[in-house]
Amino acid sequence: MSDLDRYLNAATRDNTRRSYRAAIEHFEVSWGGFLPATSDSVARYLVAHAGVLAVNTLKLRLSALAQWHTSQGFPDPTKAPVVRKVLKGIRAVHPAQEKQAEPLQLKHLEQVVASLEVEAIEAGKAQDQARWLRAKRDTALILLGFWRGFRSDELCRLSIEHVQAVPGAGVSLYLPRSKSDRDNLGKTYQTPALLRLCPVQAYSEWLSASALVRGPVFRGIDRWGNVGEQGLHPNSVIPLLRQALERAGIAAEHYTSHSLRRGFATWAHRNGWDLKSLMSYVGWSDMKSAMRYVEATPFLGMTLATPALI
Repeated sequence: MSDLDRYLNAATRDNTRRSYRAAIEHFEVSWGGFLPATSDSVARYLVAHAGVLAVNTLKLRLSALAQWHTSQGFPDPTKAPVVRKVLKGIRAVHPAQEKQAEPLQLKHLEQVVASLEVEAIEAGKAQDQARWLRAKRDTALILLGFWRGFRSDELCRLSIEHVQAVPGAGVSLYLPRSKSDRDNLGKTYQTPALLRLCPVQAYSEWLSASALVRGPVFRGIDRWGNVGEQGLHPNSVIPLLRQALERAGIAAEHYTSHSLRRGFATWAHRNGWDLKSLMSYVGWSDMKSAMRYVEATPFLGMTLATPALI
């Protein structure tokens, strides 16, 4: 790969690249479209999938087609008035409420952490190294994900070299890049230590248990209790979370990795955080993004102060 290709490749997030690749394949292979495309063929593609695919999915497909055409030096057919008008019509004829992940409520956070603590104790007594390590890892991942409001890909890209934890004080986490860091400048996030459900303590216990000193924070663990070299894949966070919830006696089918982020946002709002403070803490740059994560309450917008976490 040339330096030019390497830098062009780095300009797009891996998740976005995979989504765009799948979208182009769907247009060409599944639907039978041709590239470069005309505005008429793009409009017909939208019509063919109206009411079948969500509007947000169709918009992502348009973004992928636009990116392909501009990167190849062709005119962008998705900007044509007919395409925009068809999409507007689809939105009007097929209105659909956006599906949101169930926010993880504090009581359920307490329940799943308590369950994992019991698992760790039982595994320790049974000398089940794999189960013991997984309980420690999952506790740290869930508590950091909740209190920091991280996405699954952010949790999976955490590196030990970029984390500084001070027991009883807090933890500093540096991410070289993230979805909200459009210019890839890197950002440091702070999370305080808490009296209970403490992410700092859970992180420290996981590192002590795993004996990890560098590389990815969260990794796979095999049946014999060996910790892998590679970080967890973001897609593994949803089954990990759901399995932990189910073992704790919580119906988990409506929970996703976004449940941690939504759970924290909902908790913070209900405990008096104003929207500006919440946006600053989590890293949202626009109010619309923040509002999608806050579970609606009758008193939305009426809170003023920002109390301590717990």
